[in-house]
Amino acid sequence: MNHRTIILLALTPVLWSVSSITQAAPPVPPPNNTGGEFFSPADSLKQFTVPDDLKIEQVLAEPEVRQPIFQNFDERGRMWVINYLQYPYPEGLRILSKDKHHRAVYDKIPLPPPHHEKGADKITIHEDTNGDGKYDKHKTFLDGLNIASSFVKGRGGVWVLNPPYLLFYPDKDNDDVPDGDPVVHLEGFGLEDTHSVVNSLRWGPDGWLYSSQGSTVSGKVKKPGQKDKEAIQTLGQLIWRYHPEKQIYEIFSEGGGNAFGVEFDDKGRLYSGHNGGNTRGFHYTQGSYYQKGFGKHGPLSNPYAFGYFQAMKHAKVPRFTHNFIIYEAETLPKKYWGHLFGIEPLQGRVVESKITADGSSYQTEDLQRPVATTDKRFRPVDIKLGPDGAIYFCDMYEHQIAHGQHYSGQVEKEDGRIYRLTAKDAKPLASFDLGKKSSEELIAVLDHPNKWFRQQALRLFGDRKDASVIPALKQKLFSLEGQSALEALWALNLSGGFDESVAQKSLMHSDPYVRAWTIRLLCDDHHVSPEIGQQLIALALTEPHVQVRSQLASSSKRLTAEPGLPIAFNLLSRSEDLEDVHLPLMLWWSLEKRVAENRAELLTYFEKPEAWQYPLVEKYILERIMRRFASTGSRNDLLVCARLLELAPEKSHAEILMSGFETAMKGRSQASFPKELITAMSKYGGQSLSLGLRQGDQEAVKKALKIVADSKADNQKRLDLIQILGEVKVPQSVPLLLKIIQNSSDLQMQIAAISALQQYPDESIGKVVAAQYPNMSDDLRSAAQTLVSIRKPWTLEFLRAIEAGKINKDTVPVETARKMTVYGDAGITALIAKHFGSIAGATTEQMQQQIAAQQKLLTTATEEPDRYAGEKLFQKNCGKCHKLFGDGGEIGPDLTSFKRDDVGRMLVNIINPSNEIREGFETYLIVTEDGRTVNGFLADQDNNVIVIRSADGQSITVERDNIDEMLPQKKSLMPEGLLDKLSEKEVRDLFSYLRSSQPLP
Repeated sequence: MNHRTIILLALTPVLWSVSSITQAAPPVPPPNNTGGEFFSPADSLKQFTVPDDLKIEQVLAEPEVRQPIFQNFDERGRMWVINYLQYPYPEGLRILSKDKHHRAVYDKIPLPPPHHEKGADKITIHEDTNGDGKYDKHKTFLDGLNIASSFVKGRGGVWVLNPPYLLFYPDKDNDDVPDGDPVVHLEGFGLEDTHSVVNSLRWGPDGWLYSSQGSTVSGKVKKPGQKDKEAIQTLGQLIWRYHPEKQIYEIFSEGGGNAFGVEFDDKGRLYSGHNGGNTRGFHYTQGSYYQKGFGKHGPLSNPYAFGYFQAMKHAKVPRFTHNFIIYEAETLPKKYWGHLFGIEPLQGRVVESKITADGSSYQTEDLQRPVATTDKRFRPVDIKLGPDGAIYFCDMYEHQIAHGQHYSGQVEKEDGRIYRLTAKDAKPLASFDLGKKSSEELIAVLDHPNKWFRQQALRLFGDRKDASVIPALKQKLFSLEGQSALEALWALNLSGGFDESVAQKSLMHSDPYVRAWTIRLLCDDHHVSPEIGQQLIALALTEPHVQVRSQLASSSKRLTAEPGLPIAFNLLSRSEDLEDVHLPLMLWWSLEKRVAENRAELLTYFEKPEAWQYPLVEKYILERIMRRFASTGSRNDLLVCARLLELAPEKSHAEILMSGFETAMKGRSQASFPKELITAMSKYGGQSLSLGLRQGDQEAVKKALKIVADSKADNQKRLDLIQILGEVKVPQSVPLLLKIIQNSSDLQMQIAAISALQQYPDESIGKVVAAQYPNMSDDLRSAAQTLVSIRKPWTLEFLRAIEAGKINKDTVPVETARKMTVYGDAGITALIAKHFGSIAGATTEQMQQQIAAQQKLLTTATEEPDRYAGEKLFQKNCGKCHKLFGDGGEIGPDLTSFKRDDVGRMLVNIINPSNEIREGFETYLIVTEDGRTVNGFLADQDNNVIVIRSADGQSITVERDNIDEMLPQKKSLMPEGLLDKLSEKEVRDLFSYLRSSQPLP
């Protein structure tokens, strides 16, 4: 029997009643994440210190609760608790690999209840039966859960987050016994790191369920039965929400810390904490992007966000407060009202902070640690406002609170405590049951001084949807001001009484938060009537309150272009928001959403000279919109860049545009510009040498050839000029380009020269390339193979070199040989047959055998693969063509959003790449009038040119007037046999990396 068992057996009855302590708080102790002496619950309570006007009470402890990670209260004031006993490893899953941050890849996706592997997690209910403040009745609502993080009652049952699922357990008779098996509403939440899973489920005032997702998990979230391609893909931290009746899942805001907490203040503003220092957390606005650990957690989903919000401003402090509440009740003394109370699990403290406005957002300032202790095992992990107006927090009571140690087995599952911080003279709350109140009686609860009661009343309105209260709620909304009116608006919406006739009036309400929430509720469905649209457009010009303008900016992004764009345009004229912490970027994000489908409307806006003079446009929009269009490199988008330059009323505006353009083009070729863009840029002195070269100016040609020949000249400039030489056809450049292939040690320069030479029907090119081929690197050989297969004489020259033994046929992929057969030339066909044999590739039956063998290898191996070695194999074998987590080539599809946890499907795509060619990556063969054959993906096109991307990544521009034939091909550009050259260990390593849900650190 160990010392902990002895202590538990010796506990006095005081453990099971509520114990309390109050004494002056000492100076803040230094941070310490190493646990010390184990204290019994009663002895641990004695170690706490709180201010003189407060007291701390221990309301629950082991064995009634163990590993409490989440708490909640129902309409009767009973406490419900998640006992997170399965943590850290899900039951029934085998880890195939993990990275140094303990992010795991498992062997399978667990099934939902009742077909699941039963875990140790449970949801318990604790009741004060006689109103004396002591929890004296305990029961279990659910057990056998497997990594269940949070729950909430409502809509006739209990919603449970049990990744990868959002489950609904019906309990219509409210008897605390599920009526049957759960309904799966969502699936696809990641399990890679069980201290970061989706968590903190709660109702928003709008009737949506809200939750946070941690930083080291991913999501492929969809409704059961939806196709995989319909899943919403996510990487890392965010706030999401789900509408139970409409069955809509969406990302509310993206980014943040290791999000583990969701708080709504009395105005319905949303917050979450942070696992970093120097802040208390984040204020989240709808549709926004926030800072994150980009290297570790992956990029933002929108590569054109061009900025993100920071955490709330705060003085430098150690990490961290991952969870907090804003105290909006009247039980504690008045000096605490409206303050932030956050838990610090590393230091074992509760911090109190003042929260003040920072433009449309907030900043915080620490005031004191109202809860401190000398018990170094005190680890608060959840904090809630209770029905009695007290603050409750869960204590996991751990030696260390660090997932690395937990994953190595250093987790103590037998302990856990829950505390109550309240006023020194507070009395227990009398028993109550809001569920027994009529809907009419609930209207009065909307004026309760404790936010908890108001939120419970709103939940019940949403459950009942009682139309009989709609007239009374309308009266309350339009006859009152302030919080009462706002609560009435929320209740009206939840009861089914919010419509456009109500909205037309509430948009003119004297309370700004009623106006803001009217906008949000109207626009959540992505469309409004023309009449409401005009009202919102007008409001954008006149609205005096910054947070209402903030909501207008958010909602304009959700709406269709009409009225979304006019709302954003009008807000851009509001110079008072120039220095706001949120609004400028929110307006950019609203415009950015329209780039693909509403270019004409955007350009029409910039045809108005006054638009260029607005400070918000000058400082935040011009550079970004030019950068956005330039970033794609597509001809249509570059034509928009040209038009913007033409419209610029002053040179200073053009300079801002060019700044964005140069940012977008940094490190990229600036050679293949449409003539319209070249003309527009020339107006401002841009690219003069390139312009001259394109226009055939002989002085420019001489200067360009001199720069290309100069090995000491700027490399990017030389590369750009070489590309132009391949487009405008300067015959005197051929000897120079061949010399670069023969003598340069710069691979990029050699590849550029080979690509440029494709345009010139000169037989000497084929001879020089064939002669130089044995001395080339693998990458250069790949470019050379593309070149020699483009023209028939070059193909013959190359095959004759193989025949003569000058070129080793084993260095030539069968895909190249296949491309050479398009000419139908007997001599070419004979040489290919002699040296390459059958080039038909593996049969379907052979491929199926390979797939089965590799699948067996990957699913039965017991040795843990090396993900980091797999990353290197990916870069070597796949990364030249495919991107993963933002790194790699752009020849083939980006694999980040691909269903990479499906080994069977991946094997089919790798071993038999032509089996299913992804839309947008179909292969075309172009035969030109001047005798070329070009093979590859259709990368871009306009009325004048077609751009083909070849298998080696070269972009080949072909004028439409020069195309003889353009034929779709059934064969994928992706080569077969990629796995044949890998050992079994390398295959396992490669697939372990491919199955990673986030980039490796």
